[in-house]
Amino acid sequence: MRGLRAVLTVFFALDGFVFAGWVVRIPAIKEQTGASASALGLALLGVSAGAVVTMTLTGRLCTRFGSHPVTVGCGVLLSLSVALPPLTHSAPALGLVLLLFGAGYGGISVAMNSAAVDLVRALRRPVMPSFHAAFSLGGMLGAGLGGLVAGQLSATRHLLGLAVLGLLVTAAAGPALLRHEAPAPAPDDRGLDTDRPEAPRRLAGRTRTLVLVFGLVALCTAYGEGALADWGALHLEEDLHAHPGVAAAGYSCFAFAMTVGRFSGTTLLERFGRTRTVVGGGSLAAAGMLLGALAPSVGAALVGFAVAGLGLANIFPVAIERAGALAGPSGVAAASTLGYGGMLVGPPAIGFMADWFSLPVALTSVAALAALAACIAAATGRERAPLPGA
Repeated sequence: MRGLRAVLTVFFALDGFVFAGWVVRIPAIKEQTGASASALGLALLGVSAGAVVTMTLTGRLCTRFGSHPVTVGCGVLLSLSVALPPLTHSAPALGLVLLLFGAGYGGISVAMNSAAVDLVRALRRPVMPSFHAAFSLGGMLGAGLGGLVAGQLSATRHLLGLAVLGLLVTAAAGPALLRHEAPAPAPDDRGLDTDRPEAPRRLAGRTRTLVLVFGLVALCTAYGEGALADWGALHLEEDLHAHPGVAAAGYSCFAFAMTVGRFSGTTLLERFGRTRTVVGGGSLAAAGMLLGALAPSVGAALVGFAVAGLGLANIFPVAIERAGALAGPSGVAAASTLGYGGMLVGPPAIGFMADWFSLPVALTSVAALAALAACIAAATGRERAPLPGA
């Protein structure tokens, strides 16, 4: 299973790298299309719509064909579609091509998380944060590269290069993933047998409620990640008058801090437990995001983004893991869909609030939802969801 863990890590990193490469070029795409903040928000809703529809279908595809082939196929779609936004010259056209990008992003997110859940259950260790750390590391590298080339390459050449690189990585890692069969869960695994058609009906009563609660926690924190990814650079560039390269570094700081936090996630969980990790992380993220949104200088805003990244780092993986411990892969699927929905719905919501109020005020909603996640975790702290096999 060591080889399977390594190749899955590559796909998580690729997802983060491609996504970050797109988001740091959003200011250039906004200028190219001449879109207002609200029009850009509507266009970004194409990512959300494509992802939500695909997430609904991806679970069925994984059940029929296996999560490994679906991960490879979605990796190809994600890589191809990232080259399309620079070819558009209006907000409606941008929204249409982002439907495809959202389909690739949503599909690979669900497929590779499903594959990771199978591996976590077989390993009987809480290693889910390590996969999400790879996603954050890929995001940090993608944002850093985007910042370096922002003043040298056009968005068209940059994103076309990302597409080619993504296809090469998928071609190299895809066969290795396809050679591995999904590991069977431990014989005494307490998750539900979700291969049976009646499994979704068994997610009822108290267990179903808790799964939805964990999905809400994931949504609150993923909202912040999506908002910073799509609007962080724009806030630094337009509100604080940062250079485009420095503005791109905003998401890089956030992604770097999140990567550090997630690499230490297993240690934190073993030492402090899930509840204290989530409550502390949500509180830290709220404070950091208030600083990042309202700071009068670029340096202070970057510090705030980094603090927010540290706080948010492990909340999403913990929420997904707890849902899986309660209800097996069906719980993971439900919580993941809610969580990624928050990441994808957040950017257009920020766009509307930015038009109604201002972008800094809109970004404070990230702090509010991080605090809400901490409150939910504190309120449900007595609900014990053991680690798989514990």
